[in-house]
Amino acid sequence: MTTRSEGQNWSLDLALAQGGFDALHPGAKPTLEQLGHDTTDFDKVFALVKSGAMLPKAWATIAAQAEERARHHELHGFGRAASDLYLRAAVMFGRAQYSLFDAGDERKTLLRGRCDHCVERLGVLRGNTVRRVELDFEGEKIFGLLHLPAGPVSGAPAVILGPGMDMIKEDYIYAAERYYTSRGVVALSIEGPGQGESRARGLVVDLDNYSRAIETYAAYLASLPEVDETRIGMFGISMSGYWALRAMALSGTRLRAAATMEAVIGDFETIFERAQPSFKNNYLYMSGYEDEAAFDREVKAAMPLGDLLSGIRRPVLVGVGEFDELTPVERALAAYEKISAPKEMRVYEDEFHPLGGVAAEMFSFSAEWIVRALDGDFDEPGRDERYFVHRDGRTTDGSADPIWWSGGVPAGLAKVR
Repeated sequence: MTTRSEGQNWSLDLALAQGGFDALHPGAKPTLEQLGHDTTDFDKVFALVKSGAMLPKAWATIAAQAEERARHHELHGFGRAASDLYLRAAVMFGRAQYSLFDAGDERKTLLRGRCDHCVERLGVLRGNTVRRVELDFEGEKIFGLLHLPAGPVSGAPAVILGPGMDMIKEDYIYAAERYYTSRGVVALSIEGPGQGESRARGLVVDLDNYSRAIETYAAYLASLPEVDETRIGMFGISMSGYWALRAMALSGTRLRAAATMEAVIGDFETIFERAQPSFKNNYLYMSGYEDEAAFDREVKAAMPLGDLLSGIRRPVLVGVGEFDELTPVERALAAYEKISAPKEMRVYEDEFHPLGGVAAEMFSFSAEWIVRALDGDFDEPGRDERYFVHRDGRTTDGSADPIWWSGGVPAGLAKVR
């Protein structure tokens, strides 16, 4: 636990008690709906929560209710209704186990088992189109869920769905079906080093191994008869946007394109020292550090992408909220300037990190963008598309700078333009 979190946990509890989840993550609820959380379940959970310590119980309680109803419908032969409820239960059991940070905690293991059971049942009920994946990786294991279109498919594009720091592979079941497999795209939602089951089995994240894990997942997809090995891309949200861009800079990467939203691509002082202490707590756990000072020297200081971005050679999409609290927009724009590959930038007016006000649009657009990128639509050298997306429905073409800047730019950004 960090020094800040030890002294400031009371403030997070107060925010939860007074303002609920939205006080911690403004506007995030619509984004979580795109990740399979039913709005009524969400409201039930946070009606029970007045402090962070109450989260595992609340998530587990409402998850159990959804699981019980799923069993009822399955027993009576209503497979689709049952599988939808198993999905709701799975993402909530996933939240419950995530809220317990000790990998040796038996409650975490049991809640993970209930999540896995719900995924197994929904996979069966949906014709085995959702399948568990376990891969060897550098003497350890990494885990994913394979999402296949209904019916026979071959030579299809494939997209790796990368979870943010606070996410797990199950969070993408709904989005994979709605935005990818429904369009004939094979999807693989993953847990890289430091995340979910991979971390529970002892695999921690370092500066480079997440990128190598992405290549392992891409190689697995390339081996499938359903997949065209020349059309594999990645959608990354939040920290997976960061990891996707690192992977895109690797020489010889299998990734043909990457769409990133909310990517943490600026400095890491903001997310680790000025944002909620839970972010740094989580990353310490993910990386296996207990010594905060050592983490700062050995990991945090080396995390900014910097000139790595200039090594990207294939199309990338970067989307960020105007007031992203983890990556200030001027730093996201400065990082974007370093990319010389075909690229596109969208800044969403008045949005915070979760991009909740444009969540459905963001997921749908990103899916369509990456399929077009895999088809070669954005390969022209020098492509640089920039957009500022207004809250009132308008879009300013040609610039992603916030309109209120009136043509001026912050000093740090001016230096790189």
